[in-house]
Amino acid sequence: MQRAVVLLGGQLALAKALKVTPPAVHQWLTGARPVPAERCPSIERLTSGAVLCEQLRPDVEWGCLRNSSKPQEGSHA
Repeated sequence: MQRAVVLLGGQLALAKALKVTPPAVHQWLTGARPVPAERCPSIERLTSGAVLCEQLRPDVEWGCLRNSSKPQEGSHA
C-alpha cells in the first residue's frame, strides 16, 4: 500500500483517484483495515501494475477472479 501511495503522490491523491475518503486510505496504509478487495484492481490500474492485487490482498484468490472474465472451455457464450 505504501508503494501505491508514493507512486500516486500521497494519500490524498490516492483517495481522490479512488473516490474514497483520505481516512479510508490512511486506515489501509496503517493496517487498521484491509484494502477492500473491490478497490485492489483500481489500485493496480492506477499504479500501472507496479502494485498488484495479490500484494494488497494475498488472502483473495485473484487467479480465479482474473480468469473469471474469460469464456469457459466448452461454453458457447
